[in-house]
Amino acid sequence: MDLGLSGKTALVTGASAGIGRGIALALAAEGVRLAVSARRGDRLRALEKEAGAKMAIIECDFMQEGAAQRIAQAALAALGSVDILVNNAGGSRPFKIDASEAQWEEALTLNFTRQRQLAHALLDQMIARKWGRIVNITGKSEPEGVNGAFAAKAAMHAWAKGLSREVGKHGITVNSIPPGRILSEQIERNYTPEYRAWQSEHEIPVGEYGKPADIANLVCFLASPRARYITGAVIPVDGGLRRYQF
Repeated sequence: MDLGLSGKTALVTGASAGIGRGIALALAAEGVRLAVSARRGDRLRALEKEAGAKMAIIECDFMQEGAAQRIAQAALAALGSVDILVNNAGGSRPFKIDASEAQWEEALTLNFTRQRQLAHALLDQMIARKWGRIVNITGKSEPEGVNGAFAAKAAMHAWAKGLSREVGKHGITVNSIPPGRILSEQIERNYTPEYRAWQSEHEIPVGEYGKPADIANLVCFLASPRARYITGAVIPVDGGLRRYQF
């Protein structure tokens, strides 16, 4: 299927590894011109080499004040415009119930505030061209305990839904993808092979952990003109792991 993405431009954050890297590779394969952002510039350059396509490398610490504006400006300077924004940067932040205000502030900034700022920094030029796609890689809605990322991702879902209602008339869609267990450095670091095998057998109906390409395939579709009538949606890609019905 021709997704009609060739010649479009995209910014992917958190692109140095895992899901973000898989998304960048998939978009590049569709002929999308890319700007990629992460802290580790060497990983981004390796990504560019593997993709076999010129990319705008934006090495930036997402947590720094003004990071979203700098990333947006660098992407626009390199690409001329940004048709597609993939908000992928973020990370889990499990807390104890006595977590400090600083811990909460860091978790919310990393997992919600910067994504919101980045989207709003790019909205005007999308509106001017009457076309845009914002895809947020978010998180599950079944927290086992207190985790700053869960709260931030819930905020992302609510913000994205509200934004979708404001910008739909401009040809812009806003959607969110909460991944399940997707193989990555973080997963391999946090879960033993034995636990991954047990969970695959007992808790994941499909019977295995996912791959970054499983997320990337949906991102490519949602970013395409073919998905013009899908907006404000939260679409899990988790092999059936989560038990909620939406």
